[in-house]
Amino acid sequence: MTTQQQLAHTQAQGADTDLLESDWIRRYHPAVAGAPRLICFPHAGGSASFYFPVAKALTPGIDVLVVQYPGRQERRREPLIDNVPELADLAFEEVRQYADRPLYFFGHSMGATVAFEIARRFAGAGLPAPARLFASARRAPSRTRADRVHTRDDEGVIRELRRLSGTDDRVLGNEEIMRLALPVLRNDYKAVETYRADPGARIDSPVTVLTGDSDPNTTLDEARAWSAHTTAACDVQVFAGGHFYLVDRQREVLDAITTGIGARAGIRG
Repeated sequence: MTTQQQLAHTQAQGADTDLLESDWIRRYHPAVAGAPRLICFPHAGGSASFYFPVAKALTPGIDVLVVQYPGRQERRREPLIDNVPELADLAFEEVRQYADRPLYFFGHSMGATVAFEIARRFAGAGLPAPARLFASARRAPSRTRADRVHTRDDEGVIRELRRLSGTDDRVLGNEEIMRLALPVLRNDYKAVETYRADPGARIDSPVTVLTGDSDPNTTLDEARAWSAHTTAACDVQVFAGGHFYLVDRQREVLDAITTGIGARAGIRG
């Protein structure tokens, strides 16, 4: 979903969203009792509504919960968190409350890193590992680059958004929208660009890596390197497209999720 589509969902989501007594967790549609539970984590600059189409398509057969980071949409007045460890610490305390059944994590871009760190915190707390981590459009935690997008001026950040092709040019040219979006983007880029995994960091969850074949931020080798960060199986699935391949390949991505979860529920269009 593009930034423009996210904004369109902001107004509609209120009546359909179960806040679950938490500022951090969103449920857009109810699920059947005992359904497998998928928790989704947004990308840098993203918000919970990015996953609205995923929730619509997968429920009621899968219980889709989405993490809402501070500083965006209805949490826009809350302070932003500019580092992954603190963000993971706080989100973990919320996510762990839904571990009454096996959990599956899906994170796109920065969200994959946050999901990985939360999975590590499950182990540290003596909780069962997530049943699977779907790591989308993100290189392995041990693979770092000298990216400094967060130190650029506004035009520099906008150039990066254009390079990733995830934001409508009409949004990028809207001064009011960008005035609100740029601080969040710069904050999140700082969080993910300064993140360094602990040496040898691993989780006990199987990992499914999803990546676009022309993603400028993740090579196939960097995607495969996730295998070094799990004691379980790791498979890599490649889709046609760039960093936001999942927007155009939604049906294929949903199929990968349901296969990884083992859910038999049909996917709604």
